[in-house]
Amino acid sequence: MSLQVPYHTKANGAAGGATKAVILVGGASRGTRFRPLSLDVPKPLFDVAGHPIIWHCLTAIAKVPSIHEVYLIGYYDESVFRDFIKDAAHEFPQLSIKYLREYQALGTAGGLYHFRDIILKGRPEKLFVLNSDVCCSFPLPEMLRLFEEKDAEAVILGTRVSEDAATNFGCIVSDAHTRRVLHYVEKPESHISNLINCGVYLFATEAIFPSIRTAIKRRTDRPHNRLIRYPSAENLESSFIAQTADDDDEESEKRSEVIRLEQDILSDMADSKQFFVYETQDFWRQIKTAGSAIPANALYLQNAWQQGSAELAQPQPNHIIAPVFIHPTARVDPTAKLGPNVSIGPRAVVGAGARVKESIVLEDSEIKHDACVLYSIIGWNSRVGAWARVEGTPTPVTSHTTSIIKNGVKVQAITILGKECAVGDEVRVQNCVCLPFKELKRDVANEVIM
Repeated sequence: MSLQVPYHTKANGAAGGATKAVILVGGASRGTRFRPLSLDVPKPLFDVAGHPIIWHCLTAIAKVPSIHEVYLIGYYDESVFRDFIKDAAHEFPQLSIKYLREYQALGTAGGLYHFRDIILKGRPEKLFVLNSDVCCSFPLPEMLRLFEEKDAEAVILGTRVSEDAATNFGCIVSDAHTRRVLHYVEKPESHISNLINCGVYLFATEAIFPSIRTAIKRRTDRPHNRLIRYPSAENLESSFIAQTADDDDEESEKRSEVIRLEQDILSDMADSKQFFVYETQDFWRQIKTAGSAIPANALYLQNAWQQGSAELAQPQPNHIIAPVFIHPTARVDPTAKLGPNVSIGPRAVVGAGARVKESIVLEDSEIKHDACVLYSIIGWNSRVGAWARVEGTPTPVTSHTTSIIKNGVKVQAITILGKECAVGDEVRVQNCVCLPFKELKRDVANEVIM
């Protein structure tokens, strides 16, 4: 099933040998770690630095002149992306943007393979594949240059992280001189490298689809010798549920269709293909949990500020500390102090003497006079009372987690108010996640408010 916007430019046949792009958007059963924000909007459409997460991917794709077609692949309902695609068609007129819906979760490579005929129409030679839940500068032209220099079959975007953090990601061992990928392991049990997979790839179409076909064949040739299931944090319990014999055949048949780039494709490519890594020195961050939207917001705002973006508010002493994004329909009192790293959404209201720092204030919400909001996300249509204090805890820039230990218990560093929450006057909320439609009348800290 596909959702498509008309594309009125020269005939697509002229784009033979061109490059196409795919953005992997996931589906409704994923994104549980992004709750409570994903209860009301799918994660790819959540606003970070004033735009949906997926918009930042499209902006980078639009800077590659050889790309004219972009596919969003996932298993959300078609209606979810309809408005976004219409808006994007106006903003990126050179791109044809289509949503391709999987009938079930097929994995990061399974979705590509399922829609291979559509992707390969017009015979593109190269295919960018971007995970929608990463925040980075997306150096696609540089990846393309490396691809052509090396006559590569695949280029992966990599970045260096601390040795402690590395085992939470796919790890890349590469030749420092040639940049060739020698070895790839998804979430290794012991340290092998601090160069990690950023979730952005460039493939030769003649290499990636045969590689996926080989992985599928390897699965279907031995359905009873079940491959290891790689548990994800989103679905730990169901990974270990014992199945009855009746379920077994159906389950293994389903699983043979779920093929993931990270676990099933990349390590084989490292063994047999012209596979290289482009190491970015720029910012990179995963957007997995709801709290990780705050560091992503800061990184994108800082990047926009460095690029001289006209969308950002002009700095003003004692009022705006750059970078700050204020939607044109928002109302901010001139005595309020905002920034750095603040995004104020449509029709939001910030009252006199309020202080907002390192936070996202979503549409239709209100921060009353003299309130203080730090390291927090204020949900749609929420209210923060006068003299109230809603705050999280700053985490190091280099950290790839937004949870901290308080009194021996792991809690969210970022405070998150879901949709239509209300914080009473003079109430303090610290390191809490508050589900939608809750009213907080007393001070609360280090809790999930159900």
